[in-house]
Amino acid sequence: MEIDNKKQQEKYLRAKNRVDEIKKYYIHLTAYILVNIFISVRRILRDMEFGMSLEQALTEFDSYSLWIFWGIGIGFHTFKVFGFNLLLGKNWEERKIKEYMDE
Repeated sequence: MEIDNKKQQEKYLRAKNRVDEIKKYYIHLTAYILVNIFISVRRILRDMEFGMSLEQALTEFDSYSLWIFWGIGIGFHTFKVFGFNLLLGKNWEERKIKEYMDE
């Protein structure tokens, strides 16, 4: 009886840790989007104040560089939390093998 209880506790702790990881990821993603929008808008408006057109301000590397570099970090965080299953889905290999065998 005690063994089952211990297994349940371990399962609960693993599940809780997983939920915590996912929650932290979504907080990170939200911060990424909100902070980058704020900074990009400020940079574009600043550039326009100094005489750039909207098109020039939008194409200025400074306007979108943070999106790129922080985005790389978000990508690594995504793979850490969700693994490669995010791209290929669960059981992708098995489905592909079955698909090719059916041909």
